[in-house]
Amino acid sequence: MSDPAIVLHQLEHSSGKVHRLDGIAATTPLVTVAEVILREQRYTSVAVLDSALNRGLLTPECLMTISALIRGRRGAVAARRCLVEADGRAQSPLETRTRLRCVDGKVPPDALQLAVRDDDGYLLGVGDLGWRGPKVIAEADGRGAHDSPQAVFADRRRQNRLVNAGWAVLRFTWADTLRPDYIPWTVRQAISAHASAHASARRSWG
Repeated sequence: MSDPAIVLHQLEHSSGKVHRLDGIAATTPLVTVAEVILREQRYTSVAVLDSALNRGLLTPECLMTISALIRGRRGAVAARRCLVEADGRAQSPLETRTRLRCVDGKVPPDALQLAVRDDDGYLLGVGDLGWRGPKVIAEADGRGAHDSPQAVFADRRRQNRLVNAGWAVLRFTWADTLRPDYIPWTVRQAISAHASAHASARRSWG
């Protein structure tokens, strides 16, 4: 193996942990995910878990099985913490990273894939991450899903509906997740602005 970008791992697995995919022997999703989270850093590991859950490759019950599979192995303690943080509602690695930045910054969202409706029940939009009390939504804007003209126009219309309904809409990119402080700071600012606006309104009513 001469390519320095490729790391070769050799492990023996029983036949029950291996199946054929297009004629190629491969470990089952359960075993594959277990091996990945033992070796990768937290953000990558949680993103892999989120994706496997979201795509139906794993079920929430599988997480307990993974915990048993990795027991006593190197990296198991950190991997188990990743299992606790997994959430299949995340629809992309960017959403996972944005959520984890908020968790690390002490402003965890209280909802994922938050459906916002008006008083008549009309769906105004669905936010990737939501803080329902202060009415703040964060969107994780991946290039593939949001760069087409149709997607841009749809995003703008949806954002206008949400803003008119009193919601603050924040938008984050992959580059934003590379800065540990930026996303939680921005969320806190939005929450603070909402609190100030409501306090001012109460004074006016009084």
